[in-house]
Formats: sequence, structure tokens, C-alpha cells
Amino acid sequence: MNHMEISKFLSFVLRHQPEAIGLTLDREGWVDIGTLLVNAASAGRHFDHATLQAVVESSDKKRFSISEDGLRIRAAQGHSTKTVELDHVERVPPETLFHGTATRFLASIRAEGLLPGSRHHVHLSADAVTATAVGQRHGKPVVLKIDALRMHERGFKFFVSDNAVWLTERVPASFLRDE
Repeated sequence: MNHMEISKFLSFVLRHQPEAIGLTLDREGWVDIGTLLVNAASAGRHFDHATLQAVVESSDKKRFSISEDGLRIRAAQGHSTKTVELDHVERVPPETLFHGTATRFLASIRAEGLLPGSRHHVHLSADAVTATAVGQRHGKPVVLKIDALRMHERGFKFFVSDNAVWLTERVPASFLRDE
């Protein structure tokens, strides 16, 4: 398996379906690395601890975190599994955050705002460049500006994941502006 294949596999089992290879994530999303490697191999996905470490360290988006003791791994954010509830520290956001999406979703977003879908949170970026890259994954990109500080002042909570992605439960349409 190459690094991209391993990263996609890790995203799948650490964010969405750990049960697919017999894993159980704790409430914070952590799983023992040894157990992950054994269960992955049993499912036909062979890689070693050094390769796993290299995938985590080389990930441009820092999708995964390894515990301080080096024994556990988790996805930094983006979980859809109901067993994981990361305790992110609440933070005051900057005045503006960004969300990249595809133009085909704009009508729905303008009507309903940004919703987490199957994930726990809406994901926001601190810069328009990152948001554009995210939007390109879904089609012709568009970047929306979020009046994040104004939202926060009105009681909405914001968090930052291990990999510096801003998170909030939803973004009402009234706080959105086109880039």
C-alpha cells in the first residue's frame, strides 16, 4: 500500500467505520496502534508502524494524531461515528473564517446555511486558499466567508481540531457571505 492508500484507509476506519476491521474507538477517537496494525493486516491492509508514522508525519492536512506516549492514534476531526465525541477546547474565532464548497451546493447552503451532514461539526478554514482546495474536491469551487466573530458574539461555539481546522455545529445562512 502506498501512503495515499493508507491515509484513505485510516480516514475510513478512524473517522467513519472502525467496526469494518473490528476496531473500537474510545470516546476521544483513540485506538491502540498495535491493534490497528493487526486488524488492518487481517483485513488485507498490510503496513508497519514505521510506515504508519511516516503517513501521519507526511500528511499535508495533518489528518491524524499520535498520542504523546506514541501508543495510540486517532483522526483529528471529521468523525461520523456516533461513538466518538472529541473534547475540543472552545476558542474565540477570528473575525472571518472560510468554507470551500462546490457551486452546485450554493442554493441549498443559502437556504439552510452550513450543516454538518453526517459529521459532528461544520469544518471551516482560517484562509481562503485552503477553503478553495477543499471546494475543488467537490466540483467547481466557491469560497464562502463566515462572520465567525459575530456568530461567536451571538453564542455560537467554535473549536479548533488537532490539525487546525475550525469547527462549529452549524452556520446559519445569515452569517455567510460570498468571497
